[in-house]
Amino acid sequence: MTERRWKAAERRVAAELNGHRIPITGRAGRPDVDHRWLAPEVKSRKELPGWLLEAMRQAQGSAGPSQLTVVMLHRVGDRYQHGLVVLTMQDFRDWFGDDPVRWEETE
Repeated sequence: MTERRWKAAERRVAAELNGHRIPITGRAGRPDVDHRWLAPEVKSRKELPGWLLEAMRQAQGSAGPSQLTVVMLHRVGDRYQHGLVVLTMQDFRDWFGDDPVRWEETE
């Protein structure tokens, strides 16, 4: 991947999340995007694994109207709480809104 493409992906994700890209020279153990409550690590690839995309299609096909569509990934031998939760950016934004931290202020 060219340097230009991964930087552009980080900028785009930062914009989608209402955050700011942290230049690689200033990261030193920090995430790719500076955000109030998230610590995003951005990975951009030409192709995603077909099995993962199929799992997402299955989850989307079986989700009810008030359910959040997620794919749960578990590696054999690992504890289940260390598994990964995958969802689309659109579902993430629809579910959590533009600034989920606002919920903290109302609770």
